[in-house]
Amino acid sequence: MTSGERSATRRRRERMVELLGAGDISVHDLAAEFDVSLSTVRRDLATLAALGRITRTYGGAVDHRAVERSWHDKEHEQRGEKDAIARAAAALVRSGDVVLLDAGTTVARLAHELRDRGDLTVVTNGLSTLVELADAEVEVVVLGGRLRRPNESLLGTRTEQALRRLTPDIAFLGVDGLDPRRGINCPDPEQAALKETMAECARAAWVLADHSKLGGGGGFPYWAPMPAGTGLISGGGERELAAFTDAGWSVHSAAVSPGDGAEGAPLHTS
Repeated sequence: MTSGERSATRRRRERMVELLGAGDISVHDLAAEFDVSLSTVRRDLATLAALGRITRTYGGAVDHRAVERSWHDKEHEQRGEKDAIARAAAALVRSGDVVLLDAGTTVARLAHELRDRGDLTVVTNGLSTLVELADAEVEVVVLGGRLRRPNESLLGTRTEQALRRLTPDIAFLGVDGLDPRRGINCPDPEQAALKETMAECARAAWVLADHSKLGGGGGFPYWAPMPAGTGLISGGGERELAAFTDAGWSVHSAAVSPGDGAEGAPLHTS
């Protein structure tokens, strides 16, 4: 395949993700849209599904509710709220702690808050966290494993094995969706298993979730149940957070400062 053909294939697949995000569409419709064969469309869809960009449904359609977006697509959303959540999370980290940071945009904002904490060791599987801490004072330990796109995390058997040899003082997990009873909603079974292991191996575990991630699940088929007493830091409304309190979560609400330019629901201090 020439470089021009590879570029055309990338553009076609990106356009497919955009079309699928607008609603369910059949394989035949996609073939007609791009004037390619059914086998080409199926190959494209299989590649996108393997990358976590889409979820195939029975009969060849695509469920647009479960389209996973990249870290770069999400990093500017709810930015003020994420910054407030990151500050609240950073306040929980004590001198000398071994801190486990998951992948995710909100967790990356926490990594930014910890950049000058030379008294910490950060263990992470998130590439965004590595970018934040690459030239920082913090001691960084990288969990090995397979790179999973599009959320830019390392996972797999080696990652789980490394985690089971650790007892971090505190862990912070990112989410695509969160339910007070079922836990963290995930697009991938390995990702769900890893988040569950992260919460179990740490002395304290906190989930970082902006208000858009609460209560609605997330549309993905896999779940990571959280241990009793897991913490939640969020800018969600009182009713949303009350559901988590009632389910036994330790809930902290995050306050947005006037300069943050926060979007979305009002935030409350606890």
